[in-house]
Amino acid sequence: MLIKELATFLESIAPLCYQEDYDNSGLLVGSPEIEITSALISLDCTEEVVDEAISRGCNLVISHHPIVFKGLKNLTGSNNVERVVIKAIKHEIALYAIHTNFDNVLNGVNSKICEIIGLKNCNILHSKRNLLKKLVTYVPLSHAEHLRTELFNAGAGNIGNYSECSFNVDGNGTYLAGENASPYLGNKGLRHVEKETRIEVILPDYKEQQVLAALHQAHPYEEVAFDLYSLANNFSEVGSGMIGNLEHEMSETDFLNHIKLIFKCAVIKHTSLLNKKIKRVAVCGGSGGFLLQKAITAGADIFITSDLKYHEFFEAEKKIIIADIGHFESEQFTQELLQESISKKFPKFALHLTKQNTNPIKYLI
Repeated sequence: MLIKELATFLESIAPLCYQEDYDNSGLLVGSPEIEITSALISLDCTEEVVDEAISRGCNLVISHHPIVFKGLKNLTGSNNVERVVIKAIKHEIALYAIHTNFDNVLNGVNSKICEIIGLKNCNILHSKRNLLKKLVTYVPLSHAEHLRTELFNAGAGNIGNYSECSFNVDGNGTYLAGENASPYLGNKGLRHVEKETRIEVILPDYKEQQVLAALHQAHPYEEVAFDLYSLANNFSEVGSGMIGNLEHEMSETDFLNHIKLIFKCAVIKHTSLLNKKIKRVAVCGGSGGFLLQKAITAGADIFITSDLKYHEFFEAEKKIIIADIGHFESEQFTQELLQESISKKFPKFALHLTKQNTNPIKYLI
């Protein structure tokens, strides 16, 4: 398998257009035309991880965090980023990162956190806007069902838990074919009236090309009439954080101990307990302080994330418990999620989870 084939799959489950503006996901080092021998999965791409890839004969490292965030002006080996890149190039090891685009999808990093905790009925905590479009087209009644099916197959018509969604209304279309036209119906030089169906479907912005390709391939007319609108609607399948419910409520102390155990936390920094049961839980892997007010508004009893500053803990205002479990700890299961996702698609592909603990933070207990 070539790197570009694996990249295409990864970007189908976590499109690059869903990453944050500051991010740098995707293929960072190496040619997309390289054939993969085997791949090593890690949360971070460190020198030790590249050394492990070398020793295992892997020529691809897939990490959650990109090793290259900022532009590199030189490669002299003066810091860990430069040393990792130099070593990867020297040993012909490609580096691929799947970061905030994997955070922001429905079945991504935060979904895995919810699964590990045992949350049910989970939804995106803060969904993104301006990521959807509406396609409107007109087709003869005889071809309406076929065209709808092809649009659905191309990725249009999904709204939340529903698929194959469309709006349809019948009416009369008119046209007059010119001398150089080849009309599918009607005659040149004569106005033609045809019973047509107006079809409306919603699609993700990044699927525009494939949906339009399906439209033109399935439509019988040589000139396809269609409108494409950008929508300001929230996209419920893309956004930051998640929120869900415990099947059985727990005391605050029992729940914090539960979190400490399953995430293998040396410590948990948290706000004052509120002496009430924990039922509704908000989560955000990595740095999630920006979602605190969203968690409060959504009625969460506790918000699990990391990297909060001292003054941010005051913002809980005794309305919610904040639990800072650590950046590495919150995202550690991303490695397993990547392995599960890739293995399901490519069951015979050689994948390895790193043996390195890349957490740069140590605790004196």
